[in-house]
Amino acid sequence: MKQICLPGLYNSIPAKKWLVILTCFIATNTFAQSDTTKKLKQVMVTGNLAPKVETLTPTQQLSRTDFTRYNAFNVADAIRNFSGVNIKDYGGIGGLKTISVRSLGANHTAVLFDGVQLNDAQNGQIDLSKFNLSNVQEIALFIGQPENLLQPARSFASASVLSIKTVKPVLTQSKLYQVQAGIKSGSFGLANTYLQWQQRINKQWAIIANANYVYANGRYKYKVDGDGSDTLAVRRNGEVKSIQTDAALYWTKSDSNKFNIHLNYYGANRGLPGAVIFYNPYSSQRLENNDFFVQATYERTWNSSLQLLLNSKLSQVKTRYLDPIFFNQQGFLDQHYIQKEEYQSVALAYQLTSNWKISYSTDASLIKMDADIYNYAYPSRFTLLNVLATNYRKGKWQLQGNLLYTYLKETVERGSTDQPRSVLSPTLMATFKPLPDSNFEVRGFYKSIFRPATLDELYFYAIVPRAIKPEFVKQYNMGFTWTKNLNNLLDYITLTTDAYYNDVTNKILAVPNQNPAIFSFSNIGKVAVKGIDIGLKTQTPLHNNWRGLLSANFTYQQATDKSDPTSSSYNNQIPYTPKNTLALNAGVNYRRVGVCYNQILSTGRYYTGNNTPDYFVPGYAISDVSAAYKFVTGKLPVSASVEVNNLFNENYAIIRSFPMPGRSYRLSFQITI
Repeated sequence: MKQICLPGLYNSIPAKKWLVILTCFIATNTFAQSDTTKKLKQVMVTGNLAPKVETLTPTQQLSRTDFTRYNAFNVADAIRNFSGVNIKDYGGIGGLKTISVRSLGANHTAVLFDGVQLNDAQNGQIDLSKFNLSNVQEIALFIGQPENLLQPARSFASASVLSIKTVKPVLTQSKLYQVQAGIKSGSFGLANTYLQWQQRINKQWAIIANANYVYANGRYKYKVDGDGSDTLAVRRNGEVKSIQTDAALYWTKSDSNKFNIHLNYYGANRGLPGAVIFYNPYSSQRLENNDFFVQATYERTWNSSLQLLLNSKLSQVKTRYLDPIFFNQQGFLDQHYIQKEEYQSVALAYQLTSNWKISYSTDASLIKMDADIYNYAYPSRFTLLNVLATNYRKGKWQLQGNLLYTYLKETVERGSTDQPRSVLSPTLMATFKPLPDSNFEVRGFYKSIFRPATLDELYFYAIVPRAIKPEFVKQYNMGFTWTKNLNNLLDYITLTTDAYYNDVTNKILAVPNQNPAIFSFSNIGKVAVKGIDIGLKTQTPLHNNWRGLLSANFTYQQATDKSDPTSSSYNNQIPYTPKNTLALNAGVNYRRVGVCYNQILSTGRYYTGNNTPDYFVPGYAISDVSAAYKFVTGKLPVSASVEVNNLFNENYAIIRSFPMPGRSYRLSFQITI
């Protein structure tokens, strides 16, 4: 616990993240008649502060210290407890994992890697299982958009933003380098090793490099529902080998003048376990990925309060899909896709007055797709985004708004394409604090979204281009946040509640086929999404070295098809959307030992728009438990943990015919030099 003292204590103990740093002041009395100083006696003061709650838009965050609590192996595991989030998981360590926020689908969530958006040539959906956590410092989900005005225009152009921030060098003159090595092993043949090296070059320059290797055979037992027996089958063709390397160079002249450049490579070779249909789990398809990007960021703030943010990126995503027993003249299918992007962003922000700020952002990107497919269209797309935004504070009110202009031009070498499009999309947000000395705030926002079909949805695994209409969404949100610092049974309590309505026109629906790498895409004319998100966090005071923590997130979503009153799917829940989900996480810390229990409950869902028993996927209740121990050996910090996932060996599936693993184990060991 942080020790706060009056004069006489010049060396304090570092505070843990949940502690508040109180004011430390020097009180001396010097009298003119007698040149003496009275020194006050040392006083120890402790305190705890509730975590900061973003109020303008619904925001959920996890830091590096939280990952073990949630039994998280990758980014998808870390965020599955967030309210409003539905992770579509196809099973296993190498299985595709995508995010859908408030029933809008994966492509409505912009995934930012250190502030720059990621792209993916695999169905246009970011596979969150690719991103390990060994180099991640913080993960945040913003519904609507982040509150900060100084950001790329792309951050204003999505219904939600998932921000992944990597570890940055934290070295001093007395500590010029740091090496962190770790290993994880467990069920399904898992072997995961990682290494991180930080080096301070001089006062202004530092470098950080990461390497992460994962291997798993992907074989796990599962129960086939409906076959009338207790026989367990074994999942096959699910092995994965992947390596991810990342290097970043940081230059920091001051907090207001800094630059960094990132190089990232991801390579993977995996089998694609197919859908278990009519008790036949056989699959032989394979998928290879070779992805590379380099991105650079420069940020500058002048004394005049003018701020500048520059982002540049070059990326290349290579995908190979192999089906060795495809029924064509060759007897197999071997397709290669390459997606290249050039991206540039400029953002400016200026503080007009103490309570009024404005910003302007412009993004330009050029994406090209290539493939070795006969008569392929070879599409390319130029996108220009311009955003004018403002933020104003007055008394109990905070108001923010922006206007996004989208220009889209697509060209193809073969076939035809749509005409260029120009769309204006407004956003309005507000918070109100009714009581001046209270941490209770009311918030609301309206956001208009234009989402064109991606090149992947139109041309990926498509012999002829698909006819997919662009999607328009109107988001409405009203909620409140309340936080209270306590001194008795609990340190603090925070509560957030949001009710929302999404009006979707021409919703682009992605439904997996028998192979998880290939989706079928279609439009649903009109979808109405009504929902409620509730979040709760609290912890107990530290007593005799014991502390308890609790968080809970609940989501109710009713996402119904409103397209055609004569259709059998009218007023039915859209595919793969559970109505209720509940995530609970409880932990107990005693000195250097922590034990956590994680529980996720989800009601059933339907895999088609016809909500009849024939198309029902049952709900599930999954329990995980973990224990972590931190100690020092030879002056080197060491941490070790053990995790049990699906503690009660629940037999379930999130996606129909793609069974999830039963009980599994994972051991982790990490040392810092």
